[in-house]
Amino acid sequence: MSDQFSLKELQALHQVARRLARPDDIKEQFQGVLAVLSEQLGMQRGMISILDLKTGEAWLDVAHGVDVHAGCVIYRPGEGITGKVAQTGRPMAIADLGEEGHFLDRTGARKKLNRKELAFLCVPIFHQGRVVGVLSVDKLSRDVEDLTREVQLLEAVAELLGKVVHFRAVEEENRRLRSMLAEARRPKTHILGRSKEIRDVLRLIDQVADTNTTVLIHGETGTGKELVAKAIHDNSSRASGPLVRVNCAAMPDTLLESELFGHEKGAFTGAVSRRKGRFEEAQGGTIFLDEVGELSPIAQAKLLRVLQEKEFQPLGSSRVVRVDVRVVAATNKDLEKETAHGRFRSDLYYRLNVFSIFLPPLRDRGPDILLLADYFVQKYAQLLGKAVNRISTPAIDLLMAYHWPGNVRELENCMERAVVLAAEDAIEARHLPPTLQMKPVEQQRQSRGKLEALVGAFERDILIEALKDARGNQAHAARLLGTTKRIVQYKIRKYGIDPRRFVDRSRAFHDEAQE
Repeated sequence: MSDQFSLKELQALHQVARRLARPDDIKEQFQGVLAVLSEQLGMQRGMISILDLKTGEAWLDVAHGVDVHAGCVIYRPGEGITGKVAQTGRPMAIADLGEEGHFLDRTGARKKLNRKELAFLCVPIFHQGRVVGVLSVDKLSRDVEDLTREVQLLEAVAELLGKVVHFRAVEEENRRLRSMLAEARRPKTHILGRSKEIRDVLRLIDQVADTNTTVLIHGETGTGKELVAKAIHDNSSRASGPLVRVNCAAMPDTLLESELFGHEKGAFTGAVSRRKGRFEEAQGGTIFLDEVGELSPIAQAKLLRVLQEKEFQPLGSSRVVRVDVRVVAATNKDLEKETAHGRFRSDLYYRLNVFSIFLPPLRDRGPDILLLADYFVQKYAQLLGKAVNRISTPAIDLLMAYHWPGNVRELENCMERAVVLAAEDAIEARHLPPTLQMKPVEQQRQSRGKLEALVGAFERDILIEALKDARGNQAHAARLLGTTKRIVQYKIRKYGIDPRRFVDRSRAFHDEAQE
């Protein structure tokens, strides 16, 4: 080996071995290895990908010089250079990355670089004769004298990595099994998501579902509050009973009592027959009061009575109807603030707010955005009979950068539109609405205000310097700045500058005479 590698390269391999011998976390060991390759062997960017023992997919575990989260980049068997190396177990070396069509750049790290100046090396990592991972690096082409020798050096590093990468794959498999066990305990639901925020919501649903406790769901419009209500009902002992949905925002006061509690024939003009109310329809099940914060004061009082007494009288009737109904309410308003301002009854609020569930906005559910986008692409591709099956990298960038004021509902509409527009098998950036390429209005105002402030401060400083050089003479300052005296006078008034403080009294008369 001493004849094959230089002293510097042998020292680097020694450093790699020492890093792997440390009692550190495995990912810290990987980071240490990539740091050695960067500092001592000229590596620009590097990645260690782990092979999924079941699917054969290679997922990025640790990266150096690449701004991407672990686990976010996955290569299917044979996909791209990394996928090919993982599948075949043979190394690949590209002298000119600009000429390689199979290079996917999933991480986007080389998007703004001249790929013709880069060489790319990718080698398999073996353990007991089986591929367990992939090591890939890129270097400046001008620093690569012998591509074959570079591959041999990288294979030596991969050989040192083999055992540790195997342990990492086993560790990940154990984590996956634990996750599957946790998944088995997840409540039955149509809610999609793997983010911590959604896992917290599912945990709360699991805790409260099989009780009769009243639940208040908080969340912005479009976050999926109705799905949470359905999940609570479906996982409760009332699942065999009805789930009755009531949109409180769409219910006028004149029809509220009849709508919720029913009426007898002839109770009012147009009441030609007896009718059950929503509470009676929900007997033995769950009633979901959506947008409960929109109820008028009169409606709030009538709802409070049935929540307290568990009974009501239909309109125009003397009979009392007792109900066994579980109440789940939802709102996009801050009811605590509404209560403080007298716009919502405090007694009703406390009746509803026995168990709170806060549903996060989509912008706070980063890992779920692509999961939901893929789901909606598959859903609408099937409904529309189209062959769309993936989302391109530029489109993913736009989806991840957008602030999603309309939440999941807006994302679904965007993906439906994109599937309609897509002519081939992929969603491209041009298929997404123009709003995804614009900043939020409040951010636009902030940027504009900041720019105006910076330009104004810069302009004021330049004007003051010119007035100093001109000793307060505005006409002379205008000539120095290449503008007119009138504009200088306007700017002086605009920025509140007193030019007299720059006047040289000994020369003032002489300068004015020249003007």
